[in-house]
Amino acid sequence: MRAAQARVLLTGASGGIGRAMAQALHEAGAAVLGVGRGAVAMGPAGMSWLQADLTTDAGVADIARAAGDWQANVVVHAAGAPAFGPLGATPTAQTQAVLQANLLAPMQLTQALLPQLRRLPRAQVVFVGSALGRIGLPGFSVYGASKAGVHAFAEALRRELADSPVRVQILAPRSTRTGFNGAAVEAYNRATGTAMDSPQDVAAALLRLIESEAAECFLGFPERLGVRLNGLLGAWMDTGFGKHRRSLPAAPLPTLSEGKTT
Repeated sequence: MRAAQARVLLTGASGGIGRAMAQALHEAGAAVLGVGRGAVAMGPAGMSWLQADLTTDAGVADIARAAGDWQANVVVHAAGAPAFGPLGATPTAQTQAVLQANLLAPMQLTQALLPQLRRLPRAQVVFVGSALGRIGLPGFSVYGASKAGVHAFAEALRRELADSPVRVQILAPRSTRTGFNGAAVEAYNRATGTAMDSPQDVAAALLRLIESEAAECFLGFPERLGVRLNGLLGAWMDTGFGKHRRSLPAAPLPTLSEGKTT
């Protein structure tokens, strides 16, 4: 779909990548309805804005209703929550919040939007995944699991809807220079030599993906190669991440009470 024909519902529009996406889409001629938890629009002038919480049933219903009224024909799931560090240092509440924001929310919103999208002559749903959804890195077990779920969901849904007007796509950035990454991730990336893209690079890739209607796009080298090798070699690649493992902050040991089972 050409950008000028797109009416894009963009979740996570107030985030670093989301703002860059909104700007790129707007400049290419697309109409954009941004969704965020905040009440103040963060996108370009003229962009429509909806305040809603994707992690609640009421928020999902509000977004689906607004998307139908606005006649959205492209959905970009860019909202998400971060998680980094050893699993032992990750609170259970954070794990639940990340899975809710990164996996369950886009699944539930897609399900709510599908009836109206299927009535259109042509529609697209783009999931913003991650290279970490296909390459398991030490320190990203929770975040990677959420994005692996997104990849599996998008792949299955793409095949399920192959005979419908709805095209399902996935955009998989690598690490990106935004506030999404805390100081610990920045230090980890420096220690491991991990390259980072700008939000504008990711936004440009989104625009190309929408216009090409390709099934998926992975950003960056060697990440694209790593995705392919990980799919082919699996456990044979485990020895290649020693630097990443050694670069993690130490995880606290569980206390006796935490380790008890009943």
